Amino acid sequence: MRWMPWRPIDSIGSEGRKLSGIGSNIHTVSTMIWRGVMPAITTAFKPDLSIDHEFVAKHANWLVDAGSTGIVAPGSLGEGATLKHNERVELLKTLVSAVGSRVPVVAAVSALSTAEAVEFSKEAEIAGCQGLMVLPPYVYKGTWEEMRFHFGAIFMATNLSCMLYNNPIAYGTDVLPSQVRELADRYSTLHAVKESSADIRRVTGIRALLGERLALFVGVDDVIVEGIDAGAVGWIAGLVNALPKESIDLFNFAQKGKKAEARKLYEWFLPLLQLDTTFDFVQLIKLVQAEVGMGNTRVRPPRLELSGDRLESVRKLVQERLAQRP
Repeated sequence: MRWMPWRPIDSIGSEGRKLSGIGSNIHTVSTMIWRGVMPAITTAFKPDLSIDHEFVAKHANWLVDAGSTGIVAPGSLGEGATLKHNERVELLKTLVSAVGSRVPVVAAVSALSTAEAVEFSKEAEIAGCQGLMVLPPYVYKGTWEEMRFHFGAIFMATNLSCMLYNNPIAYGTDVLPSQVRELADRYSTLHAVKESSADIRRVTGIRALLGERLALFVGVDDVIVEGIDAGAVGWIAGLVNALPKESIDLFNFAQKGKKAEARKLYEWFLPLLQLDTTFDFVQLIKLVQAEVGMGNTRVRPPRLELSGDRLESVRKLVQERLAQRP
C-alpha cells in the first residue's frame, strides 16, 4: 500500500464546520489509495455473543495475506447496528492493531443522528483508522439539503480520507451522480464512492461528470466484473470473507482484461456472490465462512442463525460450489 502525501483542503463549507468544530484556519487532509479488494469484514462472536477479538485479528490477517488492500468495519455485513458504541470503537482498535501497519482500516460511519456520526468519526481517527466510509443516517430519509449537511459534517469531522457509500436499496437514500459531483466540489476529504445501487450505469454516470477525480468501488458482489468494465477500480466485497483468493483473483483478472480467466472464475463464483444480495446476507456469508473453516455462524439478534429448509438449501449450494472449486 502506497501512501499519498498530505495536502491542504481547498473547500470546507459551512455545513461541515457547524458540527465538526473545524474553523476556517489551515486544515489538512490525509489521502489514502482507494484501490483493490477491501473486505467489509464480518464480526465474529463468541458463544455468549461478545466480540471474539482474537479471531477478528486472525481473520483480518488472513484476508490481508491473500491480497486485500484494506479492511472496512463495522458495516452492515459486520452487524454494526447491533454493536454498542464502545464495541465498535474497540473493534476498530483490534483491527488497527492487527493489520493497520499493513493496510488501511476504514471505519464505516452509520448512525441515527449526525452528531453521533461525527463523534464516532473522531473516535475512529483516534483509534488509528486511515479512512471513513460514510453512510446516510439510519431510518430518516430526508431532503438532499439534509443529506448534504449530514455527509458534509462527517467529511469535515476529521483529517481522514472519505468514501461516500450509496446504497438506495438498503437505506432509501439515493445519491445521484450530479449530487456526488456537488459533494466532490465542496469537500476535499471525499476521495471515493462505494456504489451499491446495482445499476452499473451509475459508475459510468459518475465518471462522465468527474472523470477519475474519485475512486469508484463496486459494493454488490454479483456485479463486480461488469463494474470494472465500466471503470470501477475497487470492490468493497462480502464473499471475500470466506473466499479471499477467488475474490482477489476475479478482481485482478477483470481489471487486467483477462476475459477468459475472469469468465471461467465468475461463472463458478456467481451463485455464491449472489448470496451477498439477499436480506439474510450476513447469515449466508458467515455460513460460507464456517464451511471453509474460517469462522462460525453466530449472529446477534434480531438476526438468527439459519435453520430448516433455508439452511439446508444454502449449505447444499455452498458445498456443491466448493466441490467444484477451480
